[in-house]
Amino acid sequence: MASHTRESLATFSDSERKVARALLAAYPVAGLETVAQLAARAGVSPPTVVRFVARLGYSGYPAFQEALRHEVNEGMGSPLRQYGDHPAAPDNDDLLPYAASTFVETLRATFNELPPAEFARTVELLCDAKRSVYVVGGRFSRVLADYLTSHLKLLRPGVSMVTDDELERLAVGADVARGPVLVALDYRRYDVDTVRFAQWMDERGATVVLLTDQWLSPISRVAKVVLPSRVEAPSPFDSLVPAMAVVESLVAAVSAQLGERGRSRLELIEDTRQRWGSAPAPDRYERGSR
Repeated sequence: MASHTRESLATFSDSERKVARALLAAYPVAGLETVAQLAARAGVSPPTVVRFVARLGYSGYPAFQEALRHEVNEGMGSPLRQYGDHPAAPDNDDLLPYAASTFVETLRATFNELPPAEFARTVELLCDAKRSVYVVGGRFSRVLADYLTSHLKLLRPGVSMVTDDELERLAVGADVARGPVLVALDYRRYDVDTVRFAQWMDERGATVVLLTDQWLSPISRVAKVVLPSRVEAPSPFDSLVPAMAVVESLVAAVSAQLGERGRSRLELIEDTRQRWGSAPAPDRYERGSR
C-alpha cells in the first residue's frame, strides 16, 4: 500500500497529497487511525481522506483499513509462523519444478512492480562521483550488501560497507559530510539496528536508498528512494533471490551509466592484480621474516 501510494502521488490533488504524505510519514500507524484522526494529522477535512482512499481504489475507509491490517500482519510473518501457513511443498521429483515456478513468478512480479523512476534515481545517486556511498544490511541481507559493495568498489571510488558494530556505525554517522548516499537493505523481519542507523544517517544529511520487501521496512519513512522486491519462496523462509536480481540490475545499470569511467577503474584494478600475482614476494617474506 505504501508503494502504491508513493507511485500515485502525481495523480492526487494537493489536499489528497497531504493525506498521502501523512500516511507515508507514519506508516502504517496513521492508516489505522480513524478518518478524523488521519485528517487532523494531514491538516485536511475528513471528506478529503475518504476521497484519497477512493483514489487508491478502495470502496471505503473500512476496506482500506482491512487491507492495511492484512498487510501489517503479513509483514510481521516469521519462518516459524509460516511453517503453519505455508502450503506443503511437493516431494522428490515434483519439488524442482515447483521451486522453479515459484522463483519465476516472484521475479516477474518484482520487476513488474519495481518503479522505473525510483530505479533510475538510485542509479543516478550511485554514479554521482561527488557523493560517497555507504551500504548496510541486516542479519541475512548483509550478504547482498557485501555483494553490492564489492561490485561498486570495482566501478567507482568512495564506497564502504558498514558492519554491524555499533561504534563503527556511530562513527560513520558522525563523519558524514557533503550528502553521502546510504543504501540500506532491510527485509522482513526488519532489523532494528539497521533501522536506527538509517534514521541516524538521515538526520546527518545522507540520502537514504532502501531495498526492501513489498511490505516496506520502517526505513521507508526516511528513505528518498525505495526499491521493493518480492520474498515468496518454496519454503517457509523468505527468499532473497528477487532482491539479488534487483542488486544485479543496479550493478548492470551503474556499469552502463559510468561507461569509460568505470571501465578505466576496473582496468587499473585488474592490471594491478595481475602484476601482484606475477611479482615475486619481497625477500623478507621469502625468508620467513616477521
